[in-house]
Amino acid sequence: MRPLADYADAALRIFDRPPLPPPEAIDDVYLIGICGKGMGALAELLREAGYAVRGSDAAAYPPMSTRLARLGITVLDGYDPAHLKPAPGLTVVGNACTPTHPEAAHARDARLVQTSLPGAIGHVFLQQRRSLVVAGTHGKTTTTGLLAHVLSEAGRDPSFLVGGVMAGLDRTCAVGSGPHFVIEGDEYDSAYFDKRPKMLLYRPTGAIVTSLEFDHADIYDDWDDYRAAFEAFAALVGTYGAPVTGNPGTLVLNGDDPHVRALAAHTTAAVRTFGLDAGNDVTAQHALAGEGGQRFDLVVDGVTVAEVFLPMSGAHNRMNALAVAALALAEGLTPDEVTAGLATFRGMQRRQEVKGEAGGVLVVDDFAHHPTAVAKTLDAVRERWAARRLVAVFEPRSNSSRRKLFEARYAEAFDAADAVFLKTPPLRHNDDPADFLDPQAVASEIARRGTPAAAYESVDALLPDLLAELRPGDLALVMSNGSFDGLMGRLVAALGV
Repeated sequence: MRPLADYADAALRIFDRPPLPPPEAIDDVYLIGICGKGMGALAELLREAGYAVRGSDAAAYPPMSTRLARLGITVLDGYDPAHLKPAPGLTVVGNACTPTHPEAAHARDARLVQTSLPGAIGHVFLQQRRSLVVAGTHGKTTTTGLLAHVLSEAGRDPSFLVGGVMAGLDRTCAVGSGPHFVIEGDEYDSAYFDKRPKMLLYRPTGAIVTSLEFDHADIYDDWDDYRAAFEAFAALVGTYGAPVTGNPGTLVLNGDDPHVRALAAHTTAAVRTFGLDAGNDVTAQHALAGEGGQRFDLVVDGVTVAEVFLPMSGAHNRMNALAVAALALAEGLTPDEVTAGLATFRGMQRRQEVKGEAGGVLVVDDFAHHPTAVAKTLDAVRERWAARRLVAVFEPRSNSSRRKLFEARYAEAFDAADAVFLKTPPLRHNDDPADFLDPQAVASEIARRGTPAAAYESVDALLPDLLAELRPGDLALVMSNGSFDGLMGRLVAALGV
């Protein structure tokens, strides 16, 4: 990642920040950009922990605005330095803030006590807990939610912060009474004044690395730069105090991925590997898939310790379950406790989430956006609903997915679909048109590989053709890491779901 000194406005990014007071000495916290998904979750955690919390946002709208209001958290409309007077005990600067953001600039110029979102989490919540961090390119959210659920079902009452909503729980975070804090370790940067990946600030006692594949091309120069961030993360695991037990910390690695396995050379923590290859420490045998999920034998160090029912489909979810089993067992859970938790996990919203069925058409929503995630999601949906014709509807919306870099990969990612509808991604102010993905070129290549495909400039243009295509027995899989300009709501309304 680029060092701060390399930025043209480095003088605004490099400055002395007052030291953070002890958590117990902080009374009130102000969050700049409080309605962002991560910042809103932090506001909820802080409120639950007893802090007075308020903040500001230029986009204060439901559901986050109403959720914060229910919690008694004041959300100020717009950004104004006057909002920060009198000075709060701690100001958290969201990573969407630029150095010239009016409130962020005031916090800097007035030398307010300030930090980033991950800095606040690490300082306030993780110093006295066993921080269990789930990192990796793919599968972080589901694996984090699953680990928190397994610990909860086993009576450990963990704190957690997940980058998604667990189905049936309607929560992304909680402050528990137990020793563990389960958190999703994002590799994106922390703040305009701290370009370190968020995961480096989460004080990992134990960790999982699910996979490694180049992503976030907007902030990482290349594969080596991206991989170096995870090497730095691996080096941190187990180096923080473990105040609750004598366990020094465990790094759980995807042993089927040679790049992940290589991280073992960068840590002093105990290493456990998981994967579908029989040579891993924790693996699965005799997997059997069905519409309700999958069953497999959990094998630890060559010995079958339990039979698992996992109510999620796909080999990638089997991998997520193995990763959770490996870390949960290292944290002292029994095989029976692990399998009981796996069997009752209802999944994450927007991960193979069934929205309903009408006229014989099943509608499923998913967050997949990286080419590998798209391909794995299609494979899992095909496995779970093998008898249905699979119509894939995709919007590349993330900073990386909209880049020309992934055109060839996307063309190969839809091989499991029977028909594909693509929407042109939004062009943002900081996009380079020359580096922008060409959906028409992707659709043409998908069609050349044998799957009918078309690209559209807008949802208005796409939806009528999609409705004309769908017929009884089909499954419409809608994939986007954003709102898809309201496509899902319009689709289910048109179908009468």
